[in-house]
Amino acid sequence: MRLLFVHPAFPSQYCHLAPHLARAGHEVAAVGEKATLLGQRVVMDGVKLLGYDLPPLDAARASGPDSNLQRALQRGIAVAAGARQLARDGFRPDVVLAHPGWGDALLLKDVFPDAKLLLYCEAFYRARGADVGFDPEFPPPPDAAFGFRLTNAPWLISLHAADGGVAPTRWQRSLFPPEYAPRIEVIHDGIDTARAAPNPGARFQVPGGPLLARGDEVVTYVARNLEPHRGFHVFMRALPELLKRRSKARVVIVGGDQTSYSPPLPAGETYRARLLRELGGSFDASRVHFCGWLPHADYLALLQVSSAHVYLTYPFVLSWSALEAMACGCLVIGSRTGPVEEVIEDGRNGWLVDFFSPAEIARRVDEALGAGAKLDALRAQARRTVLERYDLKTVCLPAQVKLIESL
Repeated sequence: MRLLFVHPAFPSQYCHLAPHLARAGHEVAAVGEKATLLGQRVVMDGVKLLGYDLPPLDAARASGPDSNLQRALQRGIAVAAGARQLARDGFRPDVVLAHPGWGDALLLKDVFPDAKLLLYCEAFYRARGADVGFDPEFPPPPDAAFGFRLTNAPWLISLHAADGGVAPTRWQRSLFPPEYAPRIEVIHDGIDTARAAPNPGARFQVPGGPLLARGDEVVTYVARNLEPHRGFHVFMRALPELLKRRSKARVVIVGGDQTSYSPPLPAGETYRARLLRELGGSFDASRVHFCGWLPHADYLALLQVSSAHVYLTYPFVLSWSALEAMACGCLVIGSRTGPVEEVIEDGRNGWLVDFFSPAEIARRVDEALGAGAKLDALRAQARRTVLERYDLKTVCLPAQVKLIESL
């Protein structure tokens, strides 16, 4: 087969599937924004990488509720121009796999009318009933609904043209209009459980701090960026009580100081600095370690020494880190929100807590640290859940390939 992957930040969610298909002997090409490809230094054996340039929007179009739509139209036109050149060069894909959220897929069906278009259905925006308005501490602006409806326009145009879609979880599929749901399969991107696995001999060196091992009281928290969408503010507010209860516990926090999904702060401010100011000297800061972003191997070693892993999220896209933590045999203490409840059954393969309750989070982490090996059955079941439902090689890649072949 000839396959074309389209994602502005390629490889992203296609990081396993694209090289897998290339290794299987298919002709694979991928399109992404040139600056992003160069910034990530993407190299994939057997995958032909193609980049497009995206000039900046003028000031008048870069503000207001329609700014995302304007940028999406710009991307769609840029990608279509490149796709036409591919067609002139003789590359006509059998299947195009695209993430339509930024507009890249808008015109692909018109360039390649004989190709099947399979969309990656990550999230459909809602002005109510999901992440927006979930947290009263961060209410949406008055015109937020306008922006979300306009941002959804590229999704609707792309869905109308598509031959099928794939969503990583049932909860994510539930966000889409019901008329499209029958054409959206639920197949996760996949977790490499050979790498994300328990390791009793693991060690994690805290940058500038202690060397941690299994048996130490290690509380972990991971997010791409430390922000309200991933419950960072609630987790931080749980620390004074938790560290008072556990005199030997160390808290290791992984994540950057930018914002991925939550409201941006004024220039120079971060949610981490804001929370540290709020909490003042109410906890022993020498036992709280901020590690920023970690190399993947170090991040997995941290999960392997974790005694209790806290994962909090708004009703939003489920992080790979939650499943990787479970695959590593962590006891995950997760928020009682839809995306997490799809994976964690309270008392069976982890624990669930009220997203908004620092007191409950502190109490449950305290219980986990005190119970130690008595909770090994929950940890083992957490890994079994990932093996049975989300394993990359035995579950997800075969299902993804089967779907492509069916198209």
